[in-house]
Amino acid sequence: MLKFKFLLWALTKLLQRAVKKNPACASYIDGKTLVFQIQTADGVGRHFHIANGQVGSSAGLTESPRFTMTFRNAERGYAVLSAKDGTDAFLSALRDGDLVIRGDFVEVMWFQGLTAYLQPKAEAIAHPA
Repeated sequence: MLKFKFLLWALTKLLQRAVKKNPACASYIDGKTLVFQIQTADGVGRHFHIANGQVGSSAGLTESPRFTMTFRNAERGYAVLSAKDGTDAFLSALRDGDLVIRGDFVEVMWFQGLTAYLQPKAEAIAHPA
């Protein structure tokens, strides 16, 4: 459980760093207002807020998120969120019932676009300096 909670907190810090260091990421969230949460089925989680060009989060759940990602348990949530191939892990978790997404799927897709800024640039990997 603790690893899952720490990972959600760290996600906030990673997103904040991406916004600060990557102008394209800052542009991506500019003008966006969104509240969403990531949690376990037993109600442990964190809610995230994007507003005024900034990303923040708070421990616990909120009453009216635009979308919620609910993992079966903390272990599955940690495994999926920390997987090297995040897209395959998410799709497998959805198919297997380890992840349920409720709410505005357009916003979920927007969030997936935001998480792409957390990946290393393909050019840097393919053509190291």
